[in-house]
Amino acid sequence: MTGRLFRIRGLVQGVGFRPFVWRLANELGLTGWVRNDGAGVVAAVGGENWQEFARRLQREAPRLARIDAIDCTPAEVSGEGFVILASASGEVATAIGPDAAICPACIADLCDPANRRWRYAFTTCTHCGPRYTVSRQIPYDRASTSLAGFPLCTPCAVEYSAPADRRFHAETTCCPACGPQLSLLDEAGQALVGDPIAETLRLLRDGRIVAIKGLGGFHLACDARHAAAVAGLRERKQREAKPFAVMGLNVASLSGLARIGKAESALLHSVAAPVVLCPKGELELPGIAPGLAWLGAMLPATPLHLLLWHEAAGRPAGTDWLKQPSDLLLVMTSANPHGEPLVIANDEALVRLAGIADAFLLHDRDIVIRCDDSVVRATPQGPAFIRRARGYVPVPVALAEDGPTVLALGGYLKNTVCVMKGREAFLSQHVGGLDNAAAIGFLEETVEHLLAILDVKPEIVAHDLHPDFPSTHLAVHLAERFHVPAQAVGHHAAHLAAIAAEHGVDAPLVGLALDGVGLGPDGGAWGGELLRLDGTDCARLGHLRPLRLPGGDRAAREPWRMAVAALHDGGLGERLADWLGRTWPGRDAGPLLTLLARDLRCPPTTSLGRWFDAAAALLGVRDVMAFEGQAAMELEGLATRHGPLTPLASGYVVRAGGRELDLSPLLAALLDGRYDAAHGAALFHATLAAGLADWALAVPGGLPGGRLAVGGGCAMNAVLMAALRARLEPAGITLLEARQAPPNDGGLALGQAWLARRASQLV
Repeated sequence: MTGRLFRIRGLVQGVGFRPFVWRLANELGLTGWVRNDGAGVVAAVGGENWQEFARRLQREAPRLARIDAIDCTPAEVSGEGFVILASASGEVATAIGPDAAICPACIADLCDPANRRWRYAFTTCTHCGPRYTVSRQIPYDRASTSLAGFPLCTPCAVEYSAPADRRFHAETTCCPACGPQLSLLDEAGQALVGDPIAETLRLLRDGRIVAIKGLGGFHLACDARHAAAVAGLRERKQREAKPFAVMGLNVASLSGLARIGKAESALLHSVAAPVVLCPKGELELPGIAPGLAWLGAMLPATPLHLLLWHEAAGRPAGTDWLKQPSDLLLVMTSANPHGEPLVIANDEALVRLAGIADAFLLHDRDIVIRCDDSVVRATPQGPAFIRRARGYVPVPVALAEDGPTVLALGGYLKNTVCVMKGREAFLSQHVGGLDNAAAIGFLEETVEHLLAILDVKPEIVAHDLHPDFPSTHLAVHLAERFHVPAQAVGHHAAHLAAIAAEHGVDAPLVGLALDGVGLGPDGGAWGGELLRLDGTDCARLGHLRPLRLPGGDRAAREPWRMAVAALHDGGLGERLADWLGRTWPGRDAGPLLTLLARDLRCPPTTSLGRWFDAAAALLGVRDVMAFEGQAAMELEGLATRHGPLTPLASGYVVRAGGRELDLSPLLAALLDGRYDAAHGAALFHATLAAGLADWALAVPGGLPGGRLAVGGGCAMNAVLMAALRARLEPAGITLLEARQAPPNDGGLALGQAWLARRASQLV
């Protein structure tokens, strides 16, 4: 019989696509077959209704599917009925899907006392559950996942083989009789008696800290309302002030603590179920997010997490209880010793979390690859990533052009990896800072896993310009291993290139690269740059007035040093002693002034991050930081609470024919002491945005295409970006921002890969 062969490419494996095709074909009376292969899904159909099949194929695709392309060609289709065939091998051109939050149907199973999956912590189907973190390679079959060691029992095998069942070929399906099991151990690794969920809840209510094994790694959990438990977690984890995320049952449970609008709610309830940064409400949990205007909120995304709230509700039957507020709020923070990668293995947890966790809620399903929680913020322009990981990785960024396969290794902080393959760029999960051997090992694991699930060999390896980064060393090693060239890419050029890549920009682009620090092509410490990106050429049009770092890198951690340097170099030295005595009386500027006068150990930087630090110190907000970016985040929080202000008209000067923006007049105004910290913070943001906008608008010849790209870590500042947008849009300028990747170094690898690919095509 003459029929049609459909080749469907995209995220179509592990999402119930084959059973969907089977049901659709049978409903329409078609004959043929469907199977997975290396490129996606292939279906051969015969019968009169094939055109209706083609129409509904994309319109009614499963919840987790993403169809990128469908090719349809004539084919001979023989036989009767419609069957699902075993997967075929071949060149891999599809990707594993991201981990997905538990679906409503599985929640109903979990809460039904008559269901054999009643309160089973690993309930899943083709519409939800783990994907990326349990997969070793593709095609996505059970044998390629960490469920391979759990043979299906007879009832599960029947579901798995029944095309009409939603668990048909659900590779992670299981039940209490055949699947993974929970166990609860004390701090010495001894089993605790009783139901693991009930005992875990009891421990949490008693103020204990429990390590809980999730999808992509362990969380450290404690009662968010128990101030002593929160303080204890901070002390044990050596996390003095960095904010914690809080998990609640539903939006109603977070009422008063966070202002959750429609956009925030949609993100919280999405399949990805990320941590969502929400504006704080009128109530505040002590010690959770000190000094910040945002609360990281999340909802239970897995059956295991949901069962804690089910237990707290008294194990009710049905799902009505899910709509009621619950007083149970849990801190859920990454389970790792200070600065080290996320813990994923049971034995590893008992060793690495010793002295931090009081108990361990474990299971015996392996986590193949670490994957932390994603963190996003809702904006009027759409979700903005702070950290891109669980729920979004490895969903690719679509590209405008094809080209050679590139592996990019990112930078030093907030590291991620990117594989550019065909017309797609696959960003890895957040790896983090590469300041210890364990983190570097995680980077190596991530590279190997990403190459394996994409089944590719790089033709180019890209890396940061800095020769001493561990990511640079690994890039050079991998280039030698694969016998391919290694390509160094400028840090700030990569920030703008990442935006160009995701927006499909193939024309000259002017942009602001605003961050803490990155090595410039001239060997300097850049971070406040006005750049023009044209193909692979990145020209520096201007920069912020350099600030000196008295004491070198130490000044990047101590904002008071930056304030001293800014005042001294800005001609305000005579006012320094009075300000320091009023604001930070325990600080002695003498040694710093000696360094500055002699220009010893005072390297210059154009970093915008250091101007934020100086402003925070001048306003008495922060003298020493406990974590990177703390001063800027607190300044943003104060400005958020205060609300917008009119910029200080004389707060900045553009010098040297537009090549330098000087914010010294703004700092002089903040020094007066007439503003409280919130007012000063709001004034700083408003004036900074005005200065940046005027500086960019004055580019000779104008902004190409009426567009300005803004990237770098400072582009995560919601107050700054909103003010900048408000200045540019009336002038007819479109602000291009990072949306599919973080604007900070978490998106650096995307820009590196994009520039390295383009450079190779010019050879």
